Amino acid sequence: MIAPSEPGIYDAVPDTVYHGDRTSLSSSGARKLLLPSTPATFRHEQDNERKPKKAFDFGHAAHTLILGYGPEIVEIPEDVLASNGAVSTKEAKEFVAEARAAGNVPLKPDEHAVVVAMAEKLKSHSIAARLFENGSPEQSIYWTDKESGVRLRARPDWITRFANGRTAMVDFKSANSAAPADFARSAADYGYHQQQPWYCDGFADVAADSNAAFLFVVQEKTAPYLVNVIELDREAVELGRRLNRLAIETYARCMESGIWPGYGNDVTRIELPQWAMYQQEELLNVNA
Repeated sequence: MIAPSEPGIYDAVPDTVYHGDRTSLSSSGARKLLLPSTPATFRHEQDNERKPKKAFDFGHAAHTLILGYGPEIVEIPEDVLASNGAVSTKEAKEFVAEARAAGNVPLKPDEHAVVVAMAEKLKSHSIAARLFENGSPEQSIYWTDKESGVRLRARPDWITRFANGRTAMVDFKSANSAAPADFARSAADYGYHQQQPWYCDGFADVAADSNAAFLFVVQEKTAPYLVNVIELDREAVELGRRLNRLAIETYARCMESGIWPGYGNDVTRIELPQWAMYQQEELLNVNA
């Protein structure tokens, strides 16, 4: 199967097809084009197959259990693990390699127990549980940017409707902390304020619905697996939308020129962060 070439919302586009598409730009790709990353980094990742990472397994498994859709989770047999529980024996490594080759997510028994507990805990959160009661998992949205002609794509974790008929897109994220201040920092670090308008604008383009809501369901990865349903404010979303425009224009320019710049070829003069300057000036003052 190849990626859809026409604008629309598509069911059951395989992960390999969606993520392997080189004819359209995704939200994560757009964020990779901008500082602190570079177009050169984006191009390198496009041209080189991304290897599976252990760090991604947990998030993928949590998505599968909560959305009811995704790669199969397979437990690594306890008897092939090392005495300290590590995946370091020949048998364990072979099991993991075979699982990945089959498109599955290998987890140690204790890790599997955690994602099961997370899925159960989420059911007790009144808002999060209702959001995932009915809806469609991981539909793929394709559209064309009217200003640049660049093809774009998005893949919401979940699309549902509120009782009043309003569409809502829901993005599930596992996190070390679901506290509002901590998630705000994560949103800034990982560009979640860009992800929201990217998805909403794509949905508006193909579904002629500019009123869709976007909610993050954030769940902690340690007991008691607390859940927080979060909505970004208007100012953050508008900032993300402006950054998305910059990323699309950067992509279009690089595609046309074939030049994917890094940090530049000049000497870059920098300043220390203000907090570091203040902290070290205080140290000098105390010891004067």
